[in-house]
Amino acid sequence: MENLAALSLVAVYSAMGVYTIAFIFFTLDLAKRSAAKPASTGAVSAASTTTTAVSSAAAASGGTATAVRTETSATDAPRATNATVYERMAFALAILGWVLHLGATLLRGVAAERVPWANMFEFGLTATAMGMGVFLLAQLWKDLRFLGAYITGFTLLSLGIVTVNFYVDVVPLPPALQSAWLVIHVLVATLATGFFAIGAGLSVMQLIRTQREVRKVHGLRFMDTMPGSTVLESLAYRVNVVGFVFWTFTLIAGAIWAERAWGRYWGWDTKEVWTFIIWVLFAGYIHARATRGWRGDRSAWLAIIGFSAVIFNYTIVNLFFKGLHSYSGL
Repeated sequence: MENLAALSLVAVYSAMGVYTIAFIFFTLDLAKRSAAKPASTGAVSAASTTTTAVSSAAAASGGTATAVRTETSATDAPRATNATVYERMAFALAILGWVLHLGATLLRGVAAERVPWANMFEFGLTATAMGMGVFLLAQLWKDLRFLGAYITGFTLLSLGIVTVNFYVDVVPLPPALQSAWLVIHVLVATLATGFFAIGAGLSVMQLIRTQREVRKVHGLRFMDTMPGSTVLESLAYRVNVVGFVFWTFTLIAGAIWAERAWGRYWGWDTKEVWTFIIWVLFAGYIHARATRGWRGDRSAWLAIIGFSAVIFNYTIVNLFFKGLHSYSGL
């Protein structure tokens, strides 16, 4: 089993190497798009339409004509640019890196003879694999390759941190973790984390796109090849809703597991509190956007704060707060 754990580590470093090259190509793609000529004004004019409706009855009776103005901005249109050579190469490398990443995760599980998410290193290994997997599979739904530099960079950085700082050898499970709920609870939490990461990336892009659209910021011309800020906000909302559903199940499953392990559903343990705080943040994000009309920058920042709380929960809470959930292995 030690040989399998060693092979898993080799696969991790191999995946990091491939992700590095993919990140470089995604960045070169953005640079090429920045250097490209801007779209012709004719295309923008054609996309922006103004319709004026005049009431014939009012005009016939001498009444005041009423004009109804509706506009569709070209910046709200879906992404409609062809993939560059750099982007195609980067995406292919991202797939290869993910295959190596997934192989490293599976090898770790086989070496441990259990699911590979019982400590901080294993959770980080699995969660980053989930996040990259969500990004790749999302292409079947929408073209999100413009997030490639963000997701490969984030995955590479996270994988490097957990491997260098949180790595531990394979050890037996503590008694409290010897439960089927370990499979259910943590697996769903990693899925939620993956969706929240994608949602945060879309929100960051939304903020940058808004700077380009509304404030007419010079530079950032590669943003003109991406969807408009309204489309990015809508995509982020949909992704975060899916993540919120998974996180809700994580919270419920954790309470059930706590009752089985410690005889109570809720004990105000630090980890439990922060899991609930994250749930409240994303519940507030969804509620505010759906019922209070929160749009634009406020919506984006709230989604980013929510994902930052997820990162805080995984790092600071695990490392510096003591409690019943102290399973970092460090």
